Amino acid sequence: MRYHELTSAKKKSPKRVGRGIAAGQGKTAGRGTKGQGSRTGWSKRPGFEGGQNPLMQRMPKLRGFRSFALKAENIYTDQLAELGAKVTNEVVAEKGLISSPYARVKLLYRGDVAKKVAIELQGASAKALEAVQAAGGSFTEIPRAKRPKTSTKKDA
Repeated sequence: MRYHELTSAKKKSPKRVGRGIAAGQGKTAGRGTKGQGSRTGWSKRPGFEGGQNPLMQRMPKLRGFRSFALKAENIYTDQLAELGAKVTNEVVAEKGLISSPYARVKLLYRGDVAKKVAIELQGASAKALEAVQAAGGSFTEIPRAKRPKTSTKKDA
């Protein structure tokens, strides 16, 4: 099918309202009697609930609301000396500096880097990156490791 081959359906003519009671939409023209919605030029904004706080404004205030975004756990440049020549999530988790090898980890600057270190983490601040490169080290940004899937079926 090509653009020039398209055909449009015949448009339905708009309903002629306010043309007498025999027309079916006469007198109030389907707007009800009096009130905000019966007036010309009035239209309610999206989400309007008649003065009640709209759902989209109420939601974040509900009890128990929290962001599901995974917050990064931080390690610092002065801690790199005790971690070895290659720093990964597993190495940092073994030393107890982060809660899990599956957490997002970001390297932040706090003191100079003493030795050459190869770092493979999810993020680093600009100043921390400078400190690592000044010591002759390297930084590689890698995606966060996913948790392995565990089977929930019981063996029967």
